[in-house]
Amino acid sequence: MTSWLRAPGQGSYAKPERERRFLLTGLPPSAGSPRLIEDHYLSGTTLRLRRVTNGTDIVHKFTQKVRPDPTDPSVVAITNMYLTAAEHAVLQALPGAQLTKSRRAWQIGPFSFAVDEFHGHLQGLLLAEIELEDLSTELPLADPLFGTEVTHDDRFSGGSLATAVAIPAF
Repeated sequence: MTSWLRAPGQGSYAKPERERRFLLTGLPPSAGSPRLIEDHYLSGTTLRLRRVTNGTDIVHKFTQKVRPDPTDPSVVAITNMYLTAAEHAVLQALPGAQLTKSRRAWQIGPFSFAVDEFHGHLQGLLLAEIELEDLSTELPLADPLFGTEVTHDDRFSGGSLATAVAIPAF
């Protein structure tokens, strides 16, 4: 019996994540309060460390994202573990690329988008993303802040942005 035998991104702990991403031309005025997200993408792996700060509350996560189809960044199998601050510090010492952003929730009708405002060398980049069961779901994109959809453009995935030297041209 080989039911224990799994590849990365498989098994009951790996959750499918389907996201659509859009460039934004400005920060939505109705977006909520920001949480600071500090990501560390471990070099040569599909692993990411994340520290989320919201006031005095801090969460540390260790995540693996595996694409079932390497050519399609819109669908990944995601596995999360929550860490202590000490565990996070140990893994943070490993080589990797940093990405820092502020995330806000933006509600449009029944749809909840995450709006990411990037910092550092990506200052000025604004992305909205939404997780969906079905990527063909009709979305309310009439707001003039919505720009180009970049769902299938790997340059706008977190791992690619972490190693980018500037905002990708579009």
